[in-house]
Amino acid sequence: MNTSRAWSGAVGLAIAVWAGSGCATSSGFRDAFKGRQDPAWRIVREQRDAWRWAAGGGLEIRALPGNMWGPANDARNVWVRPVPAPAMGPVTVTATVFNRPTEQYEQVDLVWYYNDSYQVKIGQELVDGKLSIVMGREEADRTRTIAILPISADTVDLRLRAVKMNIEGFYRVAGTTEWIRAGTCDLPAHGAPHVALEVYQGPAAVERWARITNLRVVQER
Repeated sequence: MNTSRAWSGAVGLAIAVWAGSGCATSSGFRDAFKGRQDPAWRIVREQRDAWRWAAGGGLEIRALPGNMWGPANDARNVWVRPVPAPAMGPVTVTATVFNRPTEQYEQVDLVWYYNDSYQVKIGQELVDGKLSIVMGREEADRTRTIAILPISADTVDLRLRAVKMNIEGFYRVAGTTEWIRAGTCDLPAHGAPHVALEVYQGPAAVERWARITNLRVVQER
């Protein structure tokens, strides 16, 4: 049995149920970033001229210098909002990202976030000249890379699925339907969980913008 396909179908059903039927088996939220900031979002180290709404929908964040990997914790325009606790049922977070990075470690990430020092990320990143999916875990600013997987697409769907005290990362590149598992780790739990959007390690002198669309969070009951 293709477990990736079966799992993908189950999550799609959960999203459909949440969006349409009102059934109590799932709950969550979605944000298409249609030109309005939902009040649930807060922006850490906001630089207002470095984020914008994309024409046709989507949030664009400029890739500025700064870092969230390790103790620096100085990236700007980190978007953060609460998500349900996975102890109450598995939580799945998905988003679509687009970027054409030019700098080493320039990246756009979907993040399971407790604070700047405790998080798990999966994102699109330039590593040693190769566009890659990178998954990593950080606890008390101590980092561990879980996966670096080369890809060939500027647009990629990202997914994190938290179950109790563990989390898995998945991705699929534009034009494909199969989710690919990037890796798994335990959660560096430290307070209440959040989803975060992080864009950093960009050039100072050139405007580089990453775009995030179709954020969805679903908790299975």
